Amino acid sequence: MGLFDFLKIPDINEELEKYKATPGAVLLDVRTDEEYAEGRIPGSRNIALHELNQIKSAVPNPGTPLFVYCFSGARSRQAVSGLKHMGYTHVTDLGGINHYHGRMER
Repeated sequence: MGLFDFLKIPDINEELEKYKATPGAVLLDVRTDEEYAEGRIPGSRNIALHELNQIKSAVPNPGTPLFVYCFSGARSRQAVSGLKHMGYTHVTDLGGINHYHGRMER
């Protein structure tokens, strides 16, 4: 791990391949309900950042691998920090959907 790794922006397309290869993983979209309805990555679940305290009802096992994204990467970064603080141990920040090259679902 390098000194400036915290500046590295995740590549959502590369990280999604890791998600797909991880058994039992959950793809978590932390944008608002309205943003989620406009378009999302297929198979994702939506829990808006401001409602993240509800994660225990959606994903009760804190050992479940979580892959988190938002629009630009700012909220997903906050969500990853919050999820780790809540005891989730396998949390990955995918960054922003604005860099996603795949098919969107509505």
